[in-house]
Amino acid sequence: MTEDRQVEYGTYPSLRGRVVFVTGGASGIGEKIVEQFAHQGANVVFLDIQNDAGMQLAKKISAGGDPEPYFLHCDLTDIDALRACLEKAIAKFQRVHVLVNNAANDARHAVEAVTPEYWDQSIAVNLKHQFFASQAVIPAMKKAGRGSIINMSSISWMIPSVGLPVYITAKAAIVGLTRTLAHELGADNIRVNCVLPGAILTERQKQLWFTEAYKAEILRRQALKRMILPDEVARLVLFLAADDSDAITNQSYVIDGGWV
Repeated sequence: MTEDRQVEYGTYPSLRGRVVFVTGGASGIGEKIVEQFAHQGANVVFLDIQNDAGMQLAKKISAGGDPEPYFLHCDLTDIDALRACLEKAIAKFQRVHVLVNNAANDARHAVEAVTPEYWDQSIAVNLKHQFFASQAVIPAMKKAGRGSIINMSSISWMIPSVGLPVYITAKAAIVGLTRTLAHELGADNIRVNCVLPGAILTERQKQLWFTEAYKAEILRRQALKRMILPDEVARLVLFLAADDSDAITNQSYVIDGGWV
């Protein structure tokens, strides 16, 4: 017989007052990342193309008693717009300590259906903005004397998955981007790490992909026989952003319940 208990999770005093940027923060894993950083007392800036969802999330967090995040509407595939949003946020807070490159779109597509235009679009939404967001915050991180960049990849290229080849290509490339940036920026005390989620039970996944057959397949392959939640991914991101992980860089962390 198991005992019911209230689970308590760690707090990170080093995150209080830190300036944190999150891309794709209005829903899914990004939403939980924004919520949990705010709960730690960080100054959170988040970008998303979903305007209503972004504004509602900021108000919800503030109503709950945590610092209200600063939401900016942004199409991350427009690099000029991305740079402008980040410049606006940097002007407001004068510094940046953490960047979470979270935004992505795992729309399914067949190999035969991929056109050059679709390729460019998918790379833009899943990879390109991660580099340019990182590039944009580097000067502010150098000025702050520290920084943590956390890139969101996926286990999809490790399994490997099928039915979304361009997305998987981008997610594999993010690991390479992480490793080179870690060495490029390490001398400036900027750490760069990568998080690779597995099948995470977000609302989008439930609505679009998580049939009973697929859920059964997930649980068959995972070592843990339960679904992994967005909050659990967010807690890993918190650790990689906090001073508790100060000696960790150039690493890729799988969070998939033991699938890989």
